[in-house]
Order: sequence, then structure tokens, then C-alpha cells
Amino acid sequence: MDAATIRRLLRLLATALAVGTVGIAPAISRGLEGAEVSCVPAVPDVWVVSTRGLPDVCRLPESVNFHVQRLRPDGAAWEPADLPGLLDEPQRPVMVFIHGNRYLPAEARQQGLQLARHAAEWGPPGLRTVIYSWPSDQQGILLKDGRAKYRRAFSEGRYLAWLLGQLEPERPVAIVGYSFGAIITLEAIEDLLMAERAGIGTVRPLTGRSGPLNVVFIAAAVRSDALAPRGPYRAALENIDRLTLLVNSQDEALRFFPLLDCRQRAEALGYVGMPGRWLPPTVPFKSFDAAGIVGRTHGFHHYLTSPSLMRRIGDGAITGLEAASD
Repeated sequence: MDAATIRRLLRLLATALAVGTVGIAPAISRGLEGAEVSCVPAVPDVWVVSTRGLPDVCRLPESVNFHVQRLRPDGAAWEPADLPGLLDEPQRPVMVFIHGNRYLPAEARQQGLQLARHAAEWGPPGLRTVIYSWPSDQQGILLKDGRAKYRRAFSEGRYLAWLLGQLEPERPVAIVGYSFGAIITLEAIEDLLMAERAGIGTVRPLTGRSGPLNVVFIAAAVRSDALAPRGPYRAALENIDRLTLLVNSQDEALRFFPLLDCRQRAEALGYVGMPGRWLPPTVPFKSFDAAGIVGRTHGFHHYLTSPSLMRRIGDGAITGLEAASD
């Protein structure tokens, strides 16, 4: 058995022995040849960028005072950090996780950390996970709350656009957007393209990036025709290198998506999906209906606990990033 295979087996064993909280204790595992091997699970490189407490905005801001945290190298706690620290090492690939509605800050960190641990198994080496935490705390009954967060998602797109516009054009990027995270992502790409056309110099242009941009949407709470040939976000496809959709045709929450915006009454992309013929042949596209695995539930944790769904998310997010990071 070669050294690479041994390292892979030890890494998988270490991940299996890791505890489910932020703190990860050292573990002792039995080596392949019967010798004792001290195996300490590697702590993933995870950061939090939060817009909680920031106001609604109607245009791309000139600067944003994000609240930034990072997971300590020992994995024991979160510590204050800053944006320059997050943006260092321009060759390091970045995966941005954008959560959905009704998340408290601790819940966003917890699920983002779970995703980061999975990503540590997929690669590429040195992947940095950024949890984009936005003000989605529950506010009243389901429909009223959903409409409020739907409106807020457009402001969040402008904040995310500014953040993405600080990344170097050679940096490989993956975006994993769950539920309203899909609106936020597409709004961000649209805002960056508008800023580019307007010559706004506070963000880097999206067009012509040398680093890939992979996008994965899970139970996307965005209109189903968003990327159609005449859809409102069609231009985004010119700047996405790989698109993966995990839809749920039985999702009880997405079933009510048409009620969020009475002007359009469109079904949710994460509920009905979209045909592959809408995409240009240059954009690899995969879509999978997860209803048979997660049933009628909408929560992202059901996707996180499914090995087959996590493999699909990992393939969509990471494919192509490793080569670009070498």
C-alpha cells in the first residue's frame, strides 16, 4: 500500500473520531501494521463574515464593516479576526457557505463548520471556508417572516458582491448557497456585473477571472426561471464555471415560495428545477432531486447528514479548484 493511500486512510479515520462540537480532541488510532499511531484530526480553516446589525442597502456599498471571526487553530473556540487576514494568500481556494432563513449566529457557525469538515475530506488542500452569516433570525409567523427575509436577501446580495469583489481574480472560489442563499448569490453576481459596467473601482471585475467560480444551490429559494434564456439572472451564467442544483420536489417550505412575491408568483428553482438546455454547453451542469432522501423537510442539516448528497455537493463545489490552486 503506497504512502498516499495510507495518508488518506488515516485522514478518514481521524475525521470519524472527531467529536461533533467545535473542540476537537486528539485521538489514538491503531496503525495499518499494528503499531500505535497518534492521529490528531486537522482543524479546518474556517472564517465567519457577518452582516448581522448592518442596515438594508439599495446599492453596492463603497465599503462594509463586516464582523469577522475565525476558528482558532486548535479548534477550541471562535476568535475575533479581520478582513485583511481572511483575504490573505490569494492562491488559497475559498468556499463561501450562505445559509437560509431562521438561522441564529451559532447555528450558522455550526452548519458551516460541518460543511467545512466534509470539505476537508474532498480537498483541495488549504481550502478556506467562509461562513456568510446574515440576519435571518425568526421574525413572526412563517409567511410574514419569509417575505421579510426575501426582501432582505437583495440587500445581502449587495454586501456579498462587495466581499466577492475584494477577492483576487486568480483565487479559485466555490459558493454553496442554501435556500435564500441562492437569491443572495445571484444578486451578488448581478451587482458585480453592474458595477463593472459602471466602472466602480471599489470592487474587482468579475468578467475575465482566471480563477474558477463554482456554484452549488441546495433547495434554492429563487424563482425557477432565474437562469432561463430571458431570465433575470441569465448574465450570471457567463461568469459561472460549474453549476450544481440539489432540488427537492417534495419540499414543504418551497411549496409556498410563490406567496413571497405576489408580483411574480413563480415557483422556486429548488422545488421544480430547470432544464439543462438552458445552460450554455461551456458550463458543466448537474441536477439531482433529493426528495427520495430528505423527504418533505427543508432543513440543510438533512443534506449534511446524507453521504450521497454531500458527495454531490462536494463534486459541484470542489471540481476544478484543486488544479487551479496548485
